[in-house]
Amino acid sequence: MTSAGRFAPSPSGELHVGNLRTAILAWLFARSTGRRFLMRVEDLDRARAGAEAEQFRDLAAIGVTWDDGVVRQAEREPLYDEALERLTAAGLTYECFCTRREIQEAPSAPHAPQGAYPGTCRNLDPAELAFKRTSRPAAVRLRAAVHEWTVRDVLHGAYTGMVDDFVLRRNDGVAAYNLAVVVDDAAQGIDQVVRGDDLLPSTPRQAYLASLFNMPVPEYAHVPLVLNAQGARLAKRDGAVTLADLAVQGATAEDVRDLILASLRLPAGPLQRALSAFDPAALPRTPWVWRGPDASGA
Repeated sequence: MTSAGRFAPSPSGELHVGNLRTAILAWLFARSTGRRFLMRVEDLDRARAGAEAEQFRDLAAIGVTWDDGVVRQAEREPLYDEALERLTAAGLTYECFCTRREIQEAPSAPHAPQGAYPGTCRNLDPAELAFKRTSRPAAVRLRAAVHEWTVRDVLHGAYTGMVDDFVLRRNDGVAAYNLAVVVDDAAQGIDQVVRGDDLLPSTPRQAYLASLFNMPVPEYAHVPLVLNAQGARLAKRDGAVTLADLAVQGATAEDVRDLILASLRLPAGPLQRALSAFDPAALPRTPWVWRGPDASGA
């Protein structure tokens, strides 16, 4: 299978400037290395009617193109079930009945990293397990054998982060993100993952899980986020940050694309032109502050 990169939006609404910037970066990373570029819709949690079409429209408007058909996670539950069955057969999962509040209030397990699941349900005896099954539906957690894992990132170098007994299937029966993303990347031949650096802390969990499946670990590049003027992560509530909103102010999709490229120190124009000048080593390593279409925000 030919190697590939990908962009994987959640169809909860229109993409904002920060999302579009990450999409451009993912496209540039993939195309500059001769990889295919794939589109995956991560719709396990929620999907707003019409959002997927809006997102694809905006990506096309700024010049982001992709290969093959679109993959939707909501259509791939059998793959996640099969992967979970493999882990369970190997004794690497257990049922968990804890609520979020119970986890927050539980004392930390000895030697466990701060914020890790404390292992409350890890070693329930048969009687305890039978009783808890009558109280509420169970989530399924990984029985991790490590507390941390190291990944290599193109922009961040070696990064070591926490691995705990994280959730693989939620108590509503839906596959959790950390399981779905690992299974999907391997199934699609994705060996390069470019995404926002807010997701870097979860990456060691995913890489560790891939190792349990004997799946290849992708090359990672976690790129800086776009922030609002107050220094918080850009969101739709920050005003005119989508292509549709910015069009009302007179900014075309090409204008927004060129602002994004300028923030990456790349030439304006079609993405193919930026591709010829793209060098990951020259990318800014700090967040980009968005101040609107009349300012570069750099």
